[in-house]
Amino acid sequence: MDKLTDGKFVYNSPTDMGVNRLGFGIIDDAVVREAARQEIVRRYFRSECEYVQGIGSKETMLRTRTIMEKSGLKPEDRVCVVKAEEALKDAIERGKNKDGKTCAAAMLLNDGRFVTGHNSSLLHASSALVINALKALAGINHEIELIPYQVLDSVRKMKSTLSEPGISLNLDEMLICLAMSAPMNPAAHLALEKLPELKGCEAHLSHIPSAGDSKGLRKLGINVTSEPKFPSNNSISF
Repeated sequence: MDKLTDGKFVYNSPTDMGVNRLGFGIIDDAVVREAARQEIVRRYFRSECEYVQGIGSKETMLRTRTIMEKSGLKPEDRVCVVKAEEALKDAIERGKNKDGKTCAAAMLLNDGRFVTGHNSSLLHASSALVINALKALAGINHEIELIPYQVLDSVRKMKSTLSEPGISLNLDEMLICLAMSAPMNPAAHLALEKLPELKGCEAHLSHIPSAGDSKGLRKLGINVTSEPKFPSNNSISF
């Protein structure tokens, strides 16, 4: 320790380096408590989804439910859950769907604003959500296309030719198309510059995301949760 601290004595005992020192790092108890509650809700959704996917145990799922109950929490305490539910209901009412299946997503930006997105014949709900978030952060009019329709349609047709499951673009594919559009489209270039601002944002999906969506959301550093169900027809309630 003398060598590491240049001869300055720092610790009085080995326990001074342990978890008993963590409490001294808390300067705002309310903030820490709320962060802990939000983490409980996020883990609740994760355990529910993993169980539905067959990669999680029933024991873990029931345990997280118990922790939620003991903490006095419910799924709606995660604010983007409510916004995602509202977005899904609105999309269904407006007839926004792909093959009779409607998916929606909502995101809480770091500046306190909410954005939403839904699936279409061209984009997954996660792809639409991120595009809308970038437009909001960059101050780009919602009607402006960041990726030319011709590019999206060309990729969609290629996926169809290759018999790939799901013709609409997942988030990972959409980000590649956005990068390709940036050199020709100033708005797309501006949107790309806002990608780092999505890190740490909170998002919720009305369905379990595809592998391409999960990969893209993870790369962007978005804290995402989802309902423990796969996309299905609109007769299934949220």
